[in-house]
Amino acid sequence: MLRSEPAAPEVTAPQPRRRLAIGVGGATVLLAALDAYVVVGVLTDILDALHIAVNRLERVTPVVTGFLLGYIAGMPLLGSLSDRFGRRPVIVACLLGFAAGSALTAASGDSIWLLASGRAVQGLAGGALLPVTLALAGDLWAEHRRATVLGAVGAGQELGSVLGPLYGVGIATWLGWRGIFWLNLPLVAIAIVLVWVALPGGPAGGRTRKTDLVGGTLLALVLGAAVVALYNPDPERSILPPWGSWTLAGAAAGAVLFVLWELRARTKLLDLTDVRKGPFFATLGASFCAGAALMVTLVDVELVAQTLLGKSGVQATLVLTRFLVALPVGAVLGGWLVARLGERWVTVGGLVVAAAGYLMIADGLSSRALDVHLVIAGFGLGLVIAPLSGAVLRVTPGDQHGVASSAVVVARMMGMLIGVAALTAWGLHRFHELTASLDFPLVFGKPADEQRRLMDAYVADLQDALHTEYREIFLITAVICLLGAAFGLLLGGRRASRPAQR
Repeated sequence: MLRSEPAAPEVTAPQPRRRLAIGVGGATVLLAALDAYVVVGVLTDILDALHIAVNRLERVTPVVTGFLLGYIAGMPLLGSLSDRFGRRPVIVACLLGFAAGSALTAASGDSIWLLASGRAVQGLAGGALLPVTLALAGDLWAEHRRATVLGAVGAGQELGSVLGPLYGVGIATWLGWRGIFWLNLPLVAIAIVLVWVALPGGPAGGRTRKTDLVGGTLLALVLGAAVVALYNPDPERSILPPWGSWTLAGAAAGAVLFVLWELRARTKLLDLTDVRKGPFFATLGASFCAGAALMVTLVDVELVAQTLLGKSGVQATLVLTRFLVALPVGAVLGGWLVARLGERWVTVGGLVVAAAGYLMIADGLSSRALDVHLVIAGFGLGLVIAPLSGAVLRVTPGDQHGVASSAVVVARMMGMLIGVAALTAWGLHRFHELTASLDFPLVFGKPADEQRRLMDAYVADLQDALHTEYREIFLITAVICLLGAAFGLLLGGRRASRPAQR
């Protein structure tokens, strides 16, 4: 039987004090989330500064993937360190690392590798802020009271995806693209002061637990290798990049070493002894599926808008904004619903709603109702943020909340990475398959009307192939959401008895 979650002294803190603490923690999450998406709007400015041609976009992709690499790799270990030393010192250390990465990014000069390294340090430090803040909510609120708080923290993370590109463009217009990262330094200084004043010190429950540095380092290397192996800047040539096979082999070997170490280590990165393993792994599975659906949408909706709907880059971003705005709205409502329905049914309902949205997207790619369908899909994915965060906190002891919250976020990020890699490879394969029999029409010497008819027919065939490709991608995405809903059924319900309200 699962042992009861140890009560932290902070849970009895006055409500205004707790709200201040989680508000400050949420602000640090938003700060990091803004920088996760900030380069989207200024990528062409970065290309110009580094003297890279627009048609050589792959040369600047390490700036994007470097942040993702750091974000995923260090999260479990930093979450575990917050369980040992407390949330406040780890958040402060992460903010200092985030500031160092920002300074390196801003001062990188013409070096693409210094720029990518700075982004990787930003990701490494900023990535831990979300799970550590989610764990902080577990420290400060009793189980039946924390769902709304988790939804609000998740909404802050999703709000970063909405505001990040706009924030980047606005600051770049004022201070230049490097000014975005210089501005982080005073913002971080203010955040550190607020964190030190508002957040409780010491570990949850006043207890300390050792940290598995070897296991955390091995897992960081495995996750980092997986990110590098699965990112392919030229997917038309092959599913994996040239370095993909041997890097994946290294990641697999590292995973075996990690498992062997965890089986023998006295201090484990995540001790599953007192964890309800079924709901725990079901939470990771549902989070993985939600992440895959999210990333496919972020990538493919803009492509649909530009290719099928004939919109410009800015207009295509505005189409995607419908989806992004619905995410934080769903996250807040999901937290409210969990307190009334429990994590299982909000997760299942959210992913079923998302699946319905993707089915409607697949069947109406060119319809005027696409905006509504995107809102439905985004709203459904937003609903699952709070219940998944709450479920993993419910089934793990309080002194492991940090690493458990990290596991959920890592599962989501790996779903984003693997999902977009797999479906992009599938989409390119289907497009080449559907257009293999098409030949560019030879129109020279033919009457003008005939030339126009042949070219119109060729363009229409290409559009039909693109329509089929994207329709199948979104149908598969709907199936992924239904798979996530199936995992959601395994989350288990709320405990029958509630502790006294705190």
